Amino acid sequence: MGGDFTGRSVLVTGGTGGLGRSVVELLLARGAAVTVPVYDARELAGCSWPEGAVDVVLGVDLRSERSVSSLFERLGGLWASIHLVGGFAMAPLVATDASSLRDMFELNTLTCFLTTREAARVMVAAGRGGRIVNVAARPALSPTGGMSAYAASKAGVVSLTVTAAEELRTAGVWVNAIAPSIMDTPANRAAMPDANHASWPRVEDVASAIAFLASVDNALTTGLIMPVYGHA
Repeated sequence: MGGDFTGRSVLVTGGTGGLGRSVVELLLARGAAVTVPVYDARELAGCSWPEGAVDVVLGVDLRSERSVSSLFERLGGLWASIHLVGGFAMAPLVATDASSLRDMFELNTLTCFLTTREAARVMVAAGRGGRIVNVAARPALSPTGGMSAYAASKAGVVSLTVTAAEELRTAGVWVNAIAPSIMDTPANRAAMPDANHASWPRVEDVASAIAFLASVDNALTTGLIMPVYGHA
């Protein structure tokens, strides 16, 4: 699932994370020209892409309007923009302060807004359509205690995705999001050693879902928030 990306330019934010690496590797295998913005070169530790296979852009702060605009100005012929960067925090509602809420909105909602907006500008100006894929989260769709700030910030991603999809439909730019539950990564296994890891979605399977939404094979679907919960 996900089709051929030969000759297509794809941006992946959060491309150095557990899910991001799987997405980048899958896109490279399918012929995409992939750009990955990072803030610090240390984020590249653990990435095993062939030398020169990925256009890595250093010093990009996805919370900065100027930084994000500069990033997209250098992208020509952008077909798909996949936005995986974000953060997570847990705390009871009564223990969550305004600073924690702002942090979640900056990391999750603001970064998604800026990248979605700039991708839309590039794609609409080019007049060739395109694909935008965001990452929401299960708590934004299913009530979950102990993470009010995180859930609220991801609910912002949901709202942004569906409203952008409606606005960009006539330009042929499809905007969708995945909503994962806890994914099967080494970090999550270490943090929750007693959980039923077999019930978690594998990052490779989530990457395949993202690739389909970002591909030309996705000829019809826009405004979808796709649950990727595994067997949980």
